Amino acid sequence: MNEPIKNPGLSAAAASERLRSDGYNELPSPVRRGFLRILCEVVRQPMFALLLGGGMVYLLLGDRLEAVLLLLFASLSVTITIVQESRSERVLEALRNLASPRALVIRDGQRTQIAGREVVTGDLLLIGEGDRVAADATLLTAQDLLLDESLLTGESVPVNKAAAPMPASGMNPAAAPTPGGENLPFVFAGTLVVRGTGQALVHATGVRSEMGKIGRALGSIETEQPRLQLQIRWLVRDFAIVGAGAGVLTVLLFGLLRGSWLEAMLGGIALGMSLLPEEFPLVMTVFMAMGAWRISRARVLTRRASAIETLGATTVLCTDKTGTLTENQMTVVSIVDAHSRWDPASDAPAPESIQRVLGAARLACPDAPTDPMDVALSSSAAAHAGSQGADGSPRHLIRAYGMRPDLFAVANLVSEGNDGGARAYAKGAWEAIAELCALDAGTLTQIRAQADALAQAGIRVLAVASSPIIQYAKQPSLPESARGFEFQYLGLVGFSDPLRSNVPAAVAECRSAGIRVVMITGDYPVTASAIGRQAGLDSTKVLSGDEIQTLTDADLANRVATTSIFARVRPAQKFRIVECLKKIGEVVAMTGDGVNDAPAIKAANIGIAMGGRGTDVAREASAIVLLDDDFGSIVTTIRLGRRIYDNLRKAIEYIIAVHIPIAGLALLPLLLGLPLMLTPIHIAFLEMIIDPACSMVFEAESAEDDVMRRPPRDPKSSLLLRKRVLWAVVQGVVVLAILSALFVAAERAGMKEPDLRALVFTSLVLANMSLILVNRSFKSSLSRAVLRPNRALWMLLSGVSMLLAIAVFWKPAQRLFHFGPLHWNDLAVCAGAGLLSWIGLELIKSLWFPIRSR
Repeated sequence: MNEPIKNPGLSAAAASERLRSDGYNELPSPVRRGFLRILCEVVRQPMFALLLGGGMVYLLLGDRLEAVLLLLFASLSVTITIVQESRSERVLEALRNLASPRALVIRDGQRTQIAGREVVTGDLLLIGEGDRVAADATLLTAQDLLLDESLLTGESVPVNKAAAPMPASGMNPAAAPTPGGENLPFVFAGTLVVRGTGQALVHATGVRSEMGKIGRALGSIETEQPRLQLQIRWLVRDFAIVGAGAGVLTVLLFGLLRGSWLEAMLGGIALGMSLLPEEFPLVMTVFMAMGAWRISRARVLTRRASAIETLGATTVLCTDKTGTLTENQMTVVSIVDAHSRWDPASDAPAPESIQRVLGAARLACPDAPTDPMDVALSSSAAAHAGSQGADGSPRHLIRAYGMRPDLFAVANLVSEGNDGGARAYAKGAWEAIAELCALDAGTLTQIRAQADALAQAGIRVLAVASSPIIQYAKQPSLPESARGFEFQYLGLVGFSDPLRSNVPAAVAECRSAGIRVVMITGDYPVTASAIGRQAGLDSTKVLSGDEIQTLTDADLANRVATTSIFARVRPAQKFRIVECLKKIGEVVAMTGDGVNDAPAIKAANIGIAMGGRGTDVAREASAIVLLDDDFGSIVTTIRLGRRIYDNLRKAIEYIIAVHIPIAGLALLPLLLGLPLMLTPIHIAFLEMIIDPACSMVFEAESAEDDVMRRPPRDPKSSLLLRKRVLWAVVQGVVVLAILSALFVAAERAGMKEPDLRALVFTSLVLANMSLILVNRSFKSSLSRAVLRPNRALWMLLSGVSMLLAIAVFWKPAQRLFHFGPLHWNDLAVCAGAGLLSWIGLELIKSLWFPIRSR
């Protein structure tokens, strides 16, 4: 194998220039919903057609001002929708960029992690297990490198890669051959590193790569939620059928009974507009996009919008220990050999036998360590042990053996002296090292006692071993795995990795929310139990990977129902644990970071990948990515998911409620033989209130006080429960009854038609505001409805009040709306109707609708 390339890589300036000249390293993007596309979608909606139809009828009646005003309202309604949709699209685009694969490159001599789309030709690319290769590149160095090229070739067998014997700089690689051959010194964009590490020089990006030539598109963020989408379509379909039928019936009855077909068409259009639920699609788009954006502010990326719905139904949260519950800041705190123990914090110098353990552990690490344990070992070894060969010559790596599912250990074959000698150094779980060393029962008992003593304090334990010197240059081939060496046991190294300070509170919050936290770790059972106890988990039962191996699926399903800590678990066993949890009816969220975690992440109801230390394949399998790998962020995300779902329910309940009085006041004059109160102009004005209210105001509502004190939602439950739909209908009927009584009473009192229309419309707008306040919270409280902070709400109410004042008091606007003047006593009546609606509904909510059913 080649020596590591000593290459500073491109400079930042050179990389920036190549990015400008060659473009981003990405395939042609799928069609985005730009301004023109969103505009076309909006103008094709039935509501826009009704607004245009109303304008044509006004023109036929000779009311040009009304026609212009209606078209103006249509334009404003379209503008509001486009602004909201465009805002959502920008949010989704930003999240797509976050979700793109990452790449580790060397620039200006420093390792730098960048977005995969920013890789340029000439970049020195560092690849490791779990990475998606970002671009076509020529392999310079490789250590036990195995790649899955099935995305390009269709072949499922991973390909072993060997480095090209090329110089480190000044290269001008030839065009890459077709992928799939053994030992070819090329790696290709989109292929997956199954095992090992390597360095490669990029020679083709974007459409010039093999992936670009084939034109394969990779994953992207989902922008819709299938189950919720079906429920919304059901609501839209039913409302649309009722609205269309009622509109046609209104035109026929009005025309036949009153003989004015143009006015009949206005009445039918008004009724159709009042019943058409054009807000539902807007609400879905805004809530899902803005919900993902709010979650991203908690350092969590939502790759699939369906996760937002499932978050509120999660009953079991499976989490890793290292870096998620703990800080992943490793420090060597103890080293133990067969006869002694030494702590670096002590003032005593390290004995020679301890130095030998520490030095061997360092030589089992990569030359440029990035893993926190390797970094801790390197730092401690630099302070307490040497790094020269037997004759004082520097050591160099000959071959690395990575961790495998059947062996929790890694090993390096390192040169010793200048005579062709080499020694293998291994570190890993003490059970795995004991297997490599073929230790007797007595030694195993002693090591287990030493490991238990460290682990009971929450210390993570690794064992270290080395082999005798071998003449590797004289051997026909090197062993294919670490089991091919004769290792001798050296000792144990203990690491402290403190629990994150927010974990106990987050676990307690999960418990109050009806969510069981389960820790699944590859660490030693005693260490796992100690950390679990500190985190607040039930640490009385610990199930190990060896025990899981002996259990049937039925037996494992019984055990997982009551076990909260799983230790020494292999990646394949994580999948079994998730499947068993799902079989007993749990809704499972699962965290993971490695290649072999992907099946378990994919199998979970919500897969959660680690963004900091997670591999690309784990991110691709997940629905959510933790950008800071913090357990507290998972709990915050669950809280936000419940809040988003609550607010979506509130918005839809408001939409149902507000359409009932509007439709009723459009239909009531026909039934009672009274003059029309609402025309398309008035409905269009109301839509300018409804659209922002349901998409902006309710989306911005803060969480309910008990959002994390109620059990998880049944995942099979509908978006709107029957009780919630009934409550929405009750709201609409109560408001309609109040406004209808006001309408009939004022008409019988002899109020003129323009004055009556102004009175009824003003009361309807104020009652609409009341419905917004009533639906702000599931709990009944007048003070809560007013005092809960929501800047969008007060901006909306202020704007509506200003527009209403202009419509009611400004003479030109009065003529356009066919309003008469309102006196102060009339305004008091309107305010009374709105206040009565608000207080009455809050009273009904407190007496009739039980909070516990929400």
